[in-house]
Amino acid sequence: MDWKWTDRGALAGRVIIVTGGSSGIGQAVAERLTQAGAHVTIAARDIVRARDVARELGPNAHARDLDLADLASVRRFAAEWEGEVDILINNAGIYSRELQVTPAGYELDFATNHLGHFALTNLLLPHITGRVVTVASQAERGSRIDLDDPAWTRRRYSPSRAYNDSKLANILFASELHRRLHAAGSPVLSVAAHPGFVRTPIYDGGHRQGWAERQLVRIAQSPDEGALPLLFAATESIPGDSFIGPQHALHMRGGAQPIGRSARAQNTELAARLWELSERATRVSLKLTQG
Repeated sequence: MDWKWTDRGALAGRVIIVTGGSSGIGQAVAERLTQAGAHVTIAARDIVRARDVARELGPNAHARDLDLADLASVRRFAAEWEGEVDILINNAGIYSRELQVTPAGYELDFATNHLGHFALTNLLLPHITGRVVTVASQAERGSRIDLDDPAWTRRRYSPSRAYNDSKLANILFASELHRRLHAAGSPVLSVAAHPGFVRTPIYDGGHRQGWAERQLVRIAQSPDEGALPLLFAATESIPGDSFIGPQHALHMRGGAQPIGRSARAQNTELAARLWELSERATRVSLKLTQG
């Protein structure tokens, strides 16, 4: 039987941050959570759109400016945050169609999808009391990540490979965060979620879709359906380091349940190396208390 979202009365008054909550899956997640009584902050680069969505969702929704590719923006968001956070949902993501490198020297998908969330999570951890949900993807199975070449200076750039690498980084980060939190005796959970194949703006990219892409989009889930694994990961009683995805069609459609991951995504040595690179890149490290 497929897992379905029902109104969670226990979420009343909970404080939840959803990055990328102004469109697609993130907007669907924010809508469900506010309907359940949670106070949701939509953290997004397009603050005008975020404010419009927050207005539509009602008084429990709020909008804050956040550009994950800009570490100054990430630091500002965290520094200005006051009070506890019950759940942080690292949902925002991009899929670049050509090589773009940040001023700090990192490929844009990796910088936005992984490094920005790495910095945001670690900076907010002193405020977080419940769990961190990082949105990954089964696209991680197509990754051949090269941590020695994060700017793609020694390889021919591939948009799909770059995106896959960022998704592997997401799941490795979620796992390594779990290990470090557990070792420190923290009650905070770190889990990951895979929404399945979903029709979202991330695939628009201003390019002309080929025939194969158009056919895939036709069979893709809606954002509401893609939100289910994220909602499961955020609210169900599950152990740390869980990976939640759809129940059907090779975990691409329908419902939500714990799913498996590639051998590479279970490589603890690779996860530790990624963590060290991320600390150097962001100059942010794990800190569980303020001050």
